[in-house]
Amino acid sequence: LEKNINKRRLKVCVATCNRADYSKLAPIMFGLKSHPEEFELEVVVLGSHLIDDYGNTFRMIEQDDFDIGSKLHTIVRGEDEAAMVESVGLALVKLPDVLQRLSPDILIVHGDRFDALALATAAALMNIRILHLEGGEVSGTIDDSIRHAISKLAHYHACCTRMAEQHLIAMCEDHSRILLAGCPSYDKLLSTYHRDDYMDIIKSWLGDKVKENDYIVALQHPVTTDIQHSIKIYGLMLDALISFNKRTLILFPNIDAGSKEMVRVMRKKGIEQHPNFRAVKHIPFEQFIQLLSHAGCMIGNSSCGVREAGAFGTPVINLGTRQTGRETGENVLHVRDADTHNKIYHALELQFGKRYPGSKIYGDGNAVPRILKFLSSIDLDEPLQKTFCFPPVKDTISQDIDHILETQSALAVDLGGTNLRVAIVCMQGNIVKKYTEPNPKTFEDRMHLILKMCKDAVQDAVRLNCRILGVGISTGGRVNPQEGIVLHSTKLIQEWSSVDLRTPISDALGLPVWVDNDGNCAALAERKFGHGRGVDNFVTVITGTGIGGGIIHNSELVHGSTFCAAELGHIKVSLDGPECSCGSQGCIEAFASGMALQREAKRLHDEELLKMDGMDVKLAEPITAAHLISAARKGNSKANAVLHKASLALGVGIVNILHIVNPSLVILSGVLASYYQAPVQQVMLERALFSAQSIKVVKSDLEEPALLGAASMVLDYATRRTY
Repeated sequence: LEKNINKRRLKVCVATCNRADYSKLAPIMFGLKSHPEEFELEVVVLGSHLIDDYGNTFRMIEQDDFDIGSKLHTIVRGEDEAAMVESVGLALVKLPDVLQRLSPDILIVHGDRFDALALATAAALMNIRILHLEGGEVSGTIDDSIRHAISKLAHYHACCTRMAEQHLIAMCEDHSRILLAGCPSYDKLLSTYHRDDYMDIIKSWLGDKVKENDYIVALQHPVTTDIQHSIKIYGLMLDALISFNKRTLILFPNIDAGSKEMVRVMRKKGIEQHPNFRAVKHIPFEQFIQLLSHAGCMIGNSSCGVREAGAFGTPVINLGTRQTGRETGENVLHVRDADTHNKIYHALELQFGKRYPGSKIYGDGNAVPRILKFLSSIDLDEPLQKTFCFPPVKDTISQDIDHILETQSALAVDLGGTNLRVAIVCMQGNIVKKYTEPNPKTFEDRMHLILKMCKDAVQDAVRLNCRILGVGISTGGRVNPQEGIVLHSTKLIQEWSSVDLRTPISDALGLPVWVDNDGNCAALAERKFGHGRGVDNFVTVITGTGIGGGIIHNSELVHGSTFCAAELGHIKVSLDGPECSCGSQGCIEAFASGMALQREAKRLHDEELLKMDGMDVKLAEPITAAHLISAARKGNSKANAVLHKASLALGVGIVNILHIVNPSLVILSGVLASYYQAPVQQVMLERALFSAQSIKVVKSDLEEPALLGAASMVLDYATRRTY
């Protein structure tokens, strides 16, 4: 009791735009007014209420003894869609001052009119809570889009049917803020349509000679998404009604684009002077109920035909698509293709004079008490920001709107000294299919084979449901990635200098092409798929046949001014030392590469200093770095000395890198990575500056860094990431 005494009144603003929405809002307004201890009612009138052509219907609000706090002239005169848009704009200009002055706790908005969209937009932007009536319904025209847009802006919903409630839930609206109330107009029509004086009301509009169930009510509105067709249907309806020769009460259409043209059609056919017709701009709702409930038939496309008329069992002919999606009782006959006079006339013959069971799809007469109770339960202290209840959605592999069922993929090419490899790589870094061939020795044969393998892969991609976004190429040597040109190759790949790879491959496949060297590609692979994900600064070092790598600084690959940055294998660690493949001496590659270790293993083997007990070295078997490592692990001091020197050279080189670019991580890749990881970490602890000693050395987990790096160039660009 104390809580109710201290609770302040809820200030509720009801905004009404036209005669139709007032019939739904008026019962709520009466309910609010009858509980002054709980609610403070403010009324705002706008739209067609204030236009003489539509009956100046604001007067009936005054006759109902409601104080109108604000009247806003918001309709821009015109006959097309632009006038509707301009009317919305005009309303948005005028509403802020009114809403700011009234400062309501709740704004009640009804339905799907463009005026209501302006109201909801203004209130939402001004942080005013919105209760939307009749959301979640489906009719089949532009009204659906407006209605659903208002629902997304609204904080609370009072819907009319169970299906509408389900639609709102499907639209991710919070179920706890949805009230299944029923239509407020049913509260009035179900309690008042059994009037003793109904014939007096009918005769006052249609003349003394009219009989019950022997007249027609006609109400047709323009369909704004197909104005010309709706005008054609209107003309055909009038022709059919003239031919049917029954007393007809016809209401003027609403204010949507096309309404003026429909009125012109009506006047051209002489409807206002025709003895069978009575054309009116507005009928008070209580009297309209009597006219509708006792009519022989209603015809047109008004929502009251599928909503209110159903409560009385009045036969209805719904013309066109304006109410196609509405829930209806059995009293409604749809003539969706109302393209001839005969179709409409035949529908009149079928429906006129029938009686159907009353339907309560849209309400049971108790909507207003439910809505008032719902309003009372609103906690103004809860957060204003509405939340949406999204259902769980299964992750989709593809992000491509044009090919949503395909997997976005890249064609990756790795040009090695021995093999030429092509792979289809998907966005997650999985290799869908791989192709391997020996790398030809001549330029012509190599280019021919690259194109053939790529074309085969593109054809297979269709079967594998992969969409190829581009081609990424990893190759040894120095590369200009901006032009897609191999500038200088390694000795392992012959006839491979000053080669334009991008142009011929792009022309042949019709796909974009990216090219970079294998060391940089290894770094890109780590950045996208490996230990480098989310790391802004790291270095990748390839320890294979040669020594290479790539540097990622501030999340970008470092190329250098002449594209020879990160030639890590050619960092000098000795002033003399063994000769390197580059022609110089003392490079890391000359000490620590697979070729360098193989050279030392052969030397020890030739001197019969390599083999240890338990080692199985066949006569025809070539001596490799693996034999050197095996001998060292079995205690061969000479092999241990070679590997110690190699590890020291690599470690010192990496220390130099730490002191120049100061990465936060070092990633070792290649066949020798697992051997070098621990020794290199030890050298860093012994020789790096104190602030760099804590930097970790990790072994790459990627099995195909060159292919994955080549693919990442394509996939990162295709998904609008920078490279």
